[in-house]
Amino acid sequence: MDNLDYGIIGNCRSAALISKTGSLDWCCLPNFDSSSVFAKILDEQKGGSFEILVSDDYKVSQKYIHKTNILVTEFNNGTDIFESIDFMPRYQNEDGSYHNPADIIRYIKLIAGKPTFRVKYNPKLEYAKEETYSKKTENYIKSITNKDKYDTLYLYSDLDLEGILSGEKITLTDHAYFLISYHEKILEQTLERCYLKLQRTRVYWLNWSEKTTTYAKYNDEILRSALVLKLLSYEKSGAVLAAATTSLPETIGEVRNWDYRFCWIRDASMVIKVISDLGHKNVAQRFLRFIIDIIPDKDEKIQIMYGINGEKDLTEKTLDHLSGYKNSSPVRIGNAAFHQKQNDIYGILMNVIYQQFVKFECTVDDNESLWTISKSIVHIVNVNWEKPDKGIWEFRTEERHFTFSKLLCWVAVDRAIKIGELINKKGKNKRWKALRDRIYNDIYENAWNEEVQAYTQSYGSSDLDASTLLMESYGFIDAKDPRFISTVKATEKELCNDGLLYRYKNKDDFGLPSSSFTICSFWFINSLFKIGEEEKAKKLFDQLLSYSNHLGLFSEDIDFKTKRLLGNFPQAYSHLALIETAVNFSEMGVNEKCS
Repeated sequence: MDNLDYGIIGNCRSAALISKTGSLDWCCLPNFDSSSVFAKILDEQKGGSFEILVSDDYKVSQKYIHKTNILVTEFNNGTDIFESIDFMPRYQNEDGSYHNPADIIRYIKLIAGKPTFRVKYNPKLEYAKEETYSKKTENYIKSITNKDKYDTLYLYSDLDLEGILSGEKITLTDHAYFLISYHEKILEQTLERCYLKLQRTRVYWLNWSEKTTTYAKYNDEILRSALVLKLLSYEKSGAVLAAATTSLPETIGEVRNWDYRFCWIRDASMVIKVISDLGHKNVAQRFLRFIIDIIPDKDEKIQIMYGINGEKDLTEKTLDHLSGYKNSSPVRIGNAAFHQKQNDIYGILMNVIYQQFVKFECTVDDNESLWTISKSIVHIVNVNWEKPDKGIWEFRTEERHFTFSKLLCWVAVDRAIKIGELINKKGKNKRWKALRDRIYNDIYENAWNEEVQAYTQSYGSSDLDASTLLMESYGFIDAKDPRFISTVKATEKELCNDGLLYRYKNKDDFGLPSSSFTICSFWFINSLFKIGEEEKAKKLFDQLLSYSNHLGLFSEDIDFKTKRLLGNFPQAYSHLALIETAVNFSEMGVNEKCS
């Protein structure tokens, strides 16, 4: 498999990746950030998988059931046809709570003939650190690891359990099921029960999709991206994950491999903006509750990222026994970036809080909590905005005066002022407006490079950076301002490579990047659209959409030469940028119709 040709299934508790040939190659249970039970994606020999193996005369195809996160893989040799319908149950209980167990169901649907296949059921618990033993009992197959850490997994099926374990040929004469569960089941598992869960889950996703705003253009792409973003939201806490995976490399054979199963405030807050614009306000409000809960003290430092239950210590470790995706080691769990200082985080957070006041009704208690956080953020910005930091791209060595960090400090104060006006708390306006003006003037004078005719990556630098393209969308500069137009054109000249953008080209801690950060290409297309180059922007957008995988999913990066997907997958950041860009084109289309 040369590309990230995977589908994702999930239930807002965990997720699993299933290859286009029907192999379950990645899943962590019981939660997103738990240790893996299948990790073939990170080591083809040791990682563990659940594969459906057919002879070469079968053609295999894959699609989602329309408007759902239920994945269908069809096996068809012209005479014998069957489907594996894969999903993680999610639906509403009678009391209004959600049923989302740590389960994966593979509903095997007989379509025609008498198909034959084998199963390779090979779970490897606890990141495959120690041997996993699987044995048949009366009702299920139990997999156990207990040398370093005790853990178990259960497989239920109405097919022969011995045959499953030994990989014997199975002839399908009726529908069948596999149910993988982190927990031993109390109720008897049957085909009928699995079918009922399938239909209830289907109804849940159809109802969710029905609530999603529809657009004149790119509606299918917008909805698929929205469904991905929903899958990456964690029901229990309201956190939104950056991606469902760890250590999928930005470049094959290199060491830019990170664990993304955490909640970056920057990524998640952008997700909230987009998803609430699509009509899903509950997701936005639950994330805001997550934010309020992790910032209880007025002087508490805001981290750039947290665990999905609000954990603050995300100490990074390497799993040296795993070879990595396509032998790209190391495999990392945890993320050392959690203790980095990134001043842009304050503006990102304030922008979300401002949206909450504008878009949603708040209780008095929530308003008071959010106003306290807002005042604390302005205080922190006032103390820190003139200091260097690690920047949006998380450089692990040198700190600099990054333009994007300064921009978001300006955003923090600007949005706090606007919140104060909304709730009639204007006592600090004079002081805050003076601070906002100081930051604005500092950026205007020091981030602009006269020789390059652009806002550059950091003060005193001639290096360009895709993040400066966001200056317009955050309201710092008008799209028709000559400085912004010039920045867009200079960025295109320096960072664009066949329609894909470098984040930056100056060497970082690991050398020159050789893949495009997917979101940057969307930012660039949006900027072209904003400055009036709409036809060119649309052409590049359609080209970029063609680089998704067979299911319309995007990872973090795209290789400049081969256009293969790289990096963690699927990436929330990439899909939210896709939605923003598609909505711009769609709204342009609506305006054209009106005129």
